[in-house]
Amino acid sequence: MDGFEKTVFGLEYRSWSWRPYLVKKFTRPVLFYVHNLSARDRRNTVNRFVKEIGKRVGGLTTAITNDRASANFEVYVVDRVQYEPVVRKDIYKNDRARVPGRCLVRVVSGRNGIKRSAAVIVSDEGEFLFRRCLVEEILQGLGPMNDDAALTHSVFNDSSRHSRFTVFDQLILNMLYDPRIRPGMSKQQTKDILPIVARDARRRVR
Repeated sequence: MDGFEKTVFGLEYRSWSWRPYLVKKFTRPVLFYVHNLSARDRRNTVNRFVKEIGKRVGGLTTAITNDRASANFEVYVVDRVQYEPVVRKDIYKNDRARVPGRCLVRVVSGRNGIKRSAAVIVSDEGEFLFRRCLVEEILQGLGPMNDDAALTHSVFNDSSRHSRFTVFDQLILNMLYDPRIRPGMSKQQTKDILPIVARDARRRVR
């Protein structure tokens, strides 16, 4: 429950949302479109992870689409030299924007949930960074957008060495996508139901 509150109620980059301390989640199937701009084709790895999320998180449907217009989550796989230009052009749409981080995700959310997300993943700086960024940015793009150094069993912690979808993070995502947790809820509004939601998530996660 502590991990849920630390990751769901907040933003790593707070300027990106007008209401950062409310629940953010998709309320419809998440359709991913993969832009593989890197010299190495990473599409199969991204596709496998997208399918894994759909299997491990109750209440969430994920799929890959070949129709960019129908996608609500775009993933850009880039080499480092492409990172800043892609973020400025395709994510910020601002040629002068400052580009933070080693990889990133941007989420557009409203009162009725997340409208769309876009992640930029660096491919050519080693397998650990690629897999770490893939897992962290895509999961954050689904709603738990804050990092916290206290979460030792989580990718939502920039100092941890995890590069997979940990059991701890599966619990957080299963709690978030429980239908009793609704977009726009505050921390106070989730207090009474969170213990029940956590118990039920624990039953689902193996």
